[in-house]
Amino acid sequence: MSEAKKDTLVYEYGGGVYINPTNRCTNRCRFCLRNNSDGVADHDLWLSKEPTAEEIIADLTPFLPTKKITFCGFGEPMMRLDIIETVSAFAKENGVYVKVNTNGQANLFYGRDVLPSLVGLVDGFSISLNASNAADYQTECRSVYGEDAYPAILDFARRSVALGFDTTLSVVDYLPESEIEACRKISDDIGAVFRVRHMG
Repeated sequence: MSEAKKDTLVYEYGGGVYINPTNRCTNRCRFCLRNNSDGVADHDLWLSKEPTAEEIIADLTPFLPTKKITFCGFGEPMMRLDIIETVSAFAKENGVYVKVNTNGQANLFYGRDVLPSLVGLVDGFSISLNASNAADYQTECRSVYGEDAYPAILDFARRSVALGFDTTLSVVDYLPESEIEACRKISDDIGAVFRVRHMG
């Protein structure tokens, strides 16, 4: 009888080290990679169960020393705030820069501002914007929070900047140029770095 496949909790991709803490997400984006893929490169990112912080740390340790880790898997990492706090504390003890790729809806999910608890643990956030207004965002990203998601994302980004996190707002490159430029202005007004990411 073949041994059960081990879940991919930590993986390398494009020269970076990534953490895959959950498959849950508050969005159902039309462009999401998981709509037609099981992962990235040869990494299957579907989890059989949600890992503990101890399991992630055990899998992360062989990758040390590394300069940076990014929480980015097949779900919304901020839905595992406890994991981010514990694993980031371990990473910081080892001199690692910690980044979280997020949809920016964590404060809606928890019903409170979670950012202050991550000061000193997380260095930066990359927040997916993907639209210049609430209606278009909901059409593309289909949040469980409906059109309440978009203003919450902008608020999350503003709070992130105010607390000194390295803050990036990103959009996917299939959007019309006019929409990309509108998103760039929103990002500039917030004081975040703006990035256009390739979908392919």
